[in-house]
Amino acid sequence: MQTTPQAGAIGLPQATETRLQVLMVGLGNEIFAVETDMVREIIDPVPVTRVAGARAFLPALVNVRGNVIPLADLRIRFGMPKTQATADTRIVVIEVDIDGDPVTLGLLADKVYEVTEISTRQMQQTPRLGSHWRPEFIRFITKWNDEFVIVPDMSRILD
Repeated sequence: MQTTPQAGAIGLPQATETRLQVLMVGLGNEIFAVETDMVREIIDPVPVTRVAGARAFLPALVNVRGNVIPLADLRIRFGMPKTQATADTRIVVIEVDIDGDPVTLGLLADKVYEVTEISTRQMQQTPRLGSHWRPEFIRFITKWNDEFVIVPDMSRILD
């Protein structure tokens, strides 16, 4: 992560720009930026085992290299419609800190784009109206290739 000085706005103290290395992931028409320090690997879809009584957005388990991990469907958590897997569907295996413990799980992704850097310079707060995701699940929104990108708060989403 790099920081560089950024000119402050009128009446506001000078801020610093933070650059985050992220993996760009598509869910429907939305693009999410998952910080690369969380990402362990990206795999093709594997058979899933449904879990009776599981939370709706954590409906199944998958076997990744001999380890059984939960599979999260963020579409459900964000209130997006479910879709069928395509040739671009991937599972992004991440490790996230939940209540002080590292938890490994897979995230269903409609598409994985690339690893890149984003800047907090264009960071914007999540609007309270006009979006179908819950603002408490979003750290911030920024721009990448002239498109809005959502940087999720994975700990809150999965808690």
